[in-house]
Amino acid sequence: MIPFPLLSTERLTLREIVLSDAAALFEIHGNATAMRWFGTDPLTTVEQAEKLVETFAGWRKTPNPGIRWAMVDRGTNQLIGTCGLFKWNRDWKSCYLGYELSPVRQGSGFMNEALSAILPWGFEHMSLNRIEALIHPDNRASIRLVERLGFVCEGLLRDAGFWQDVHYDMTMYSLLARDFHVAMTA
Repeated sequence: MIPFPLLSTERLTLREIVLSDAAALFEIHGNATAMRWFGTDPLTTVEQAEKLVETFAGWRKTPNPGIRWAMVDRGTNQLIGTCGLFKWNRDWKSCYLGYELSPVRQGSGFMNEALSAILPWGFEHMSLNRIEALIHPDNRASIRLVERLGFVCEGLLRDAGFWQDVHYDMTMYSLLARDFHVAMTA
């Protein structure tokens, strides 16, 4: 995955997350309301956001690599969120999907637009057969999003998540390459 894959949509540029993005990431990841479903505690300092940039960059070098894109609004040139594919199991041809969006941009179709670009990239360039999304059962907006993209609910995973010192049930959704390709040609 070198060089970093640059993707474009009608309203977004999807590019590598860099250190100068730390302040914008902190605006999102430091917002407890925005992060209530993300699966980690909200950040409390910009330095933590800088470490997050390093973490996302490091995903490309781990044994089970991943990739995370900065979602940049082409109209304002502002980072409004991130999305990516991680915990890539090459042998099983599967990975997880993750994303977050600035609360002021939610409900505008930006995440659907971004995921509609990265999913085909993952199936083609990572040779994926399966992309999984773990979503808190109360996160209705995220559930609607993945269902619109063709993900199928597979069931509840009891106490699969842990953040803010609480265990949470998570719902497993998956998208298979064959289903995605059928949906894209329909």
